[in-house]
Amino acid sequence: MKFFDVEYRRGGHKKHTIVEADNRLDAMKKFQHLELGVAVKYKEIAEPLSLKIQKLQEKYNSPIKNKRANIENYVALLRQLAVMLDAGMPINICLDEVVQATEDTMLVAIMKSIRDDIEGGQSFTESVRPFSQQLGNLSISMIYLGEQTGALSESIHKLSEILQTIHDNRVKLKKATRYPMMTIMAMVIAFSVVITFVVPQFKDIFESSSAELPFPTRLLLWIEHAMTYYGPYIIVAAAIMLGIYLYIYNRNEKVALLSDKILLKIYIVGQVTHYAMMGRFVYIFNVLIHAGIPIVDALKAAVGVVQNRYMKQQFGLIIESIEEGKSLHEGFEESGMFERMILQMLKAGEDSGALNTMLEKITNYYNAKYDNIIDNVSSMIEPILIAAIAGFVLVLALGIFLPMWSMADAMGM
Repeated sequence: MKFFDVEYRRGGHKKHTIVEADNRLDAMKKFQHLELGVAVKYKEIAEPLSLKIQKLQEKYNSPIKNKRANIENYVALLRQLAVMLDAGMPINICLDEVVQATEDTMLVAIMKSIRDDIEGGQSFTESVRPFSQQLGNLSISMIYLGEQTGALSESIHKLSEILQTIHDNRVKLKKATRYPMMTIMAMVIAFSVVITFVVPQFKDIFESSSAELPFPTRLLLWIEHAMTYYGPYIIVAAAIMLGIYLYIYNRNEKVALLSDKILLKIYIVGQVTHYAMMGRFVYIFNVLIHAGIPIVDALKAAVGVVQNRYMKQQFGLIIESIEEGKSLHEGFEESGMFERMILQMLKAGEDSGALNTMLEKITNYYNAKYDNIIDNVSSMIEPILIAAIAGFVLVLALGIFLPMWSMADAMGM
């Protein structure tokens, strides 16, 4: 979009207004519709600061944010919509009803916009497409499938099931990591309290001693000094560094790919991410091709729900292979993300015409792997937590008691 400063006459006076248009001809047409007066001159300018501020205010005040909609509220809305469509109600009436039933302000605004576009003559798919960031590309694919096959209610119901499965897996992960996270937080708080309130009580005694302090004691005193005098600066610096990293991560594809690739190699976290994304990808791909969506379109929709950028890039190689005329199992092999057993299952499914059955088995395999890790997260993290607690207690004990024993020996006690 370009901006034009239009000079015009009205009532014998020269005036100016700003018109946003694709080109000068479009600006002339828009100005004529405004009926402000007789145009004298059109001058292309940079976007005015006032318009930038106005857009920022509108974006801030708008209920539609640049983030995903709440999945629980969205699933509930989809289920209600599917029931009403199955009962034969018109789509615009259904959307009116779901708007009345939900309290999610962003979903209300989105559904009202979709309803208005449909009443204006657009298809359901085209009405949803502008909200791909909020509702996901999967929603667009399933709604398109429903419109093409005439089974919109069934497609929306299937969409709600897929999203519910994704949500359930996230809930499982949160529950599994709740205990380890609480333990880690307790350790951090305990360590901070000891360093802040306990170590200073011994500081004067240690410093007055002429004996050389052991390393554990010097370490405790150094940490206490850093937290006392530089604590706020350390926190601010860490926050700034995190902000810079996130900014670069969101805008630099190479940094994002490298970060997500490293994430997959981190103990437990990498395994959980790997199996969660693999199971989600195969499950959605299977559901979509079983519903009749072309393989390439199904792959694109399945890739769209993968959040790890490195894995998304690798899955994208499957699409490129299929478009080059290769078989599905060859594409999966080129991605480098699937073990030999899975590739053999895919080949057998393609050769026997039972691809959906094999994909379902592969989905179950990855889901079983994911569930096994989630069920054993606590036991897998437990040795690390025990070692961390033991290390904390050992450093604290040695740091405080070693110099006390040294002073006792010096005094002949």
